[in-house]
Amino acid sequence: MALAADAPTTTDSGRARIMDEAASLFLRRGYDATSLRHIADAVGMKAGSLYYHFGSKDELLTAILERGLEVMHDAFDAADEATRDAEPYVRLHAHVRAHLSALFEHGPYTAAHVVTFRTAPEPVRATVVPSRDAYEARWTALLVELQRAGELKTELGVNIARLALMGAMNSSVEWFDTGRGTIDAFADAIAGQFWSGVTA
Repeated sequence: MALAADAPTTTDSGRARIMDEAASLFLRRGYDATSLRHIADAVGMKAGSLYYHFGSKDELLTAILERGLEVMHDAFDAADEATRDAEPYVRLHAHVRAHLSALFEHGPYTAAHVVTFRTAPEPVRATVVPSRDAYEARWTALLVELQRAGELKTELGVNIARLALMGAMNSSVEWFDTGRGTIDAFADAIAGQFWSGVTA
């Protein structure tokens, strides 16, 4: 006889717990290597109970990727507002710091997005691509500011500059240890190296 599914406590808190644990597991193990049973065990419920909150593992991944993008957009908004009238390097540094903060200081969602997006099922990627493209466009616009201010080398295309900068930041989820270095110092290093490489 099948066991009855665990009765959920509250929908919102149960959903949040599942997303927290799943994002951490996807970040550590990868999407394909993480089963619903792994997630259920981490949350402390039966695997069947997950379906009360999410219809499938793909639906759960979609929610996590969307949440990661929300964190990124919110961080960009905050940096934008804080440095709206600042000098170009100050604005660049603030946005680098904000993106790194999204990766390392605001839960596992943004880092899980970076790690799992490329290998996510196509329907999942298609769902989040508009928000992801919008985020990348915001970085392009920021670098266009540098170019118009005469701070970006004209021979270096803005898109190439964006790819290089975001690649440097996003790849750090594979190796940066927050226990051995601070986000502030890391932001100084990335922003400084990028600035010295692209400014006229």
